[in-house]
Amino acid sequence: MNRIISVRDLNAMAATVPSYERIDLRTSPEVKELIVRAASTTGMTLSAFLLGTAQERAKQILAEAETVTLTSRDWHVFAKSLDKTEKPRPKLSAAMNRHRDWQKR
Repeated sequence: MNRIISVRDLNAMAATVPSYERIDLRTSPEVKELIVRAASTTGMTLSAFLLGTAQERAKQILAEAETVTLTSRDWHVFAKSLDKTEKPRPKLSAAMNRHRDWQKR
């Protein structure tokens, strides 16, 4: 039985297939052996281990770099200073909008 597939069907099918990027690494035999042993110990493939570990660490680094922790006192001083603005701050508003859009990703 033959099936006719339209261009729209092909486009829809292509949209559901994830695309992948390639990352090439060079390392010493000792480091490779260490990583292979660790991956094997966890029961993961080398690729899954490297990607999972790198992704987890990347999220940690970005969270630390992009998060500001304030004490209760500092937060109140900060919020109060924002409330005291006497004139519009277009650059601050634009930065807040970019941050809000970035968080939605």
